[in-house]
Amino acid sequence: MSLWLTHPLFIPSLVVGITILLWATSLLPEFITALIFFSVAMVAKIAPPEVIFGGFASSAFWLVFSGFVLGIAIRKTGLADRAARALSSRLTDSWLLMVASVVLLSYALAFVMPSNMGRIALLMPIVAAMAKRAGIVDGTRAWYGLALAVGFGTFQLSATILPANVPNLVMSGATEGSYGIHLNYLPYLLLHTPVLGWLKGALLVGLICWLFPGKPHAPMDVTPPAPMSRDEKRLAWMLAVVLLMWVSESWHGIGPAWTGLAAAIITLLPRVGFINGDEFSSGVNIRTCIYVAGILGLAITVTQTGIGSAVGEALLHVMPLDADKPFTSFLALTGITTALNFIMTANGVPALYTTLAQSFADATGFPLLSVIMIQVLGYSTPLLPYQASPIVVAMALGKVPARAGMLLCITLAMATYLVLLPLDYLWFSVLGKL
Repeated sequence: MSLWLTHPLFIPSLVVGITILLWATSLLPEFITALIFFSVAMVAKIAPPEVIFGGFASSAFWLVFSGFVLGIAIRKTGLADRAARALSSRLTDSWLLMVASVVLLSYALAFVMPSNMGRIALLMPIVAAMAKRAGIVDGTRAWYGLALAVGFGTFQLSATILPANVPNLVMSGATEGSYGIHLNYLPYLLLHTPVLGWLKGALLVGLICWLFPGKPHAPMDVTPPAPMSRDEKRLAWMLAVVLLMWVSESWHGIGPAWTGLAAAIITLLPRVGFINGDEFSSGVNIRTCIYVAGILGLAITVTQTGIGSAVGEALLHVMPLDADKPFTSFLALTGITTALNFIMTANGVPALYTTLAQSFADATGFPLLSVIMIQVLGYSTPLLPYQASPIVVAMALGKVPARAGMLLCITLAMATYLVLLPLDYLWFSVLGKL
């Protein structure tokens, strides 16, 4: 016991463990837990300041910030209501159709926009306006369902599209850096889309309709919309340029976060932009920005201190990896990813898991590339919202209580592991990957 207490990882592990426990139980507001993590980690000197506060330097943090700013402008100019009017006239005939349309839109946008945060920032004000026109009131279970449809559809389903989210890019980079294997777009899409895209999307729609029932009605306002105002046209053109920059990132090399930040600055400029200082201060949720920075900082700290590597090595020796029991090994590898998700969150899991993949391949007899691909099911299926920062951002933008987010997280995870995991194993086998 005394040896364990004097281990160099004891205090860092204690700080990380208590932070995760507070986020998982919501005993304190999420941003306060993040601030406690920053202060205690600095006082205990568990990592350098640039590691602990690394979340503020992350592109994800600035995408969240710029998303809030652009969302305010989209709502203020009336562009959100105009888009919602076009959608609600066709998609509010039934609750099932409405939820399915939001999930499908979230998924389809992932093919052209590489940023989860950017897609959420763009979609949330439009979905909110569409809900309002269909009689779905803010703060009701039906509204929570639509907001969660944006968050879960954006994060979980985009895992099937290689360049569409951060964990995929981390996995791709780690795979190429560690093993010299370059992941290709179409084979990746074929391997993951049928089960983790289409079937999981259908499962998500069904669970939202069941857990968060709603009764939309057709919009009463049937008058044709007024012509676009000058501000609407200007903002629409700016968003079109932003979208073009996001789509063409591989060509010009400018990350989505910095494109979004530049657009946010233009939005805030006096006489040129669309919102003033008061609207900025009341519309930008600093609490959520701090929370996201805390999550990202925690993941970086876990990696840099060696906590993640220690946990990964321990799991390697504990989990039942056996070449003679392929399904058990498939289940165990998914379990390892799920366990790592608790301490590293989705963005950090692929960095560690991928470096351990050769050991997992040796123990299971699976091809190395298949072992790497198995992790996608695990990191794209969080058990708690804090494990996926895009879901956290969607919940914050929609003012969804933690209890509602946790309910859908746990329910969807259980359904995924009970229903989709065996089907995913079968699909891997059909494609000759195991």
